[in-house]
Amino acid sequence: MASGSIQVKVSGQLLDQIQQQVGDDGLYENASEYIRALIRCDLQSRDQAWDMLQKELALAMRAEDSEFLAVSAEDVIRRNRRR
Repeated sequence: MASGSIQVKVSGQLLDQIQQQVGDDGLYENASEYIRALIRCDLQSRDQAWDMLQKELALAMRAEDSEFLAVSAEDVIRRNRRR
């Protein structure tokens, strides 16, 4: 696997967060390790969201035609405005 290097500037709360997570009192030895863990977490959450969506869609795909309601675009817009 190829590796590369990037530079990222952070300040304020972002820098404070990194400093809290890195070093003797933190969970990570260095900022790179922490950033890699954040990226892995992001990828995992995307995978979980996709899996959840697929499960929901699978339920709809197995439903009988009689379970579906015909609605107009206006119905959908009206419903979404009430939320």
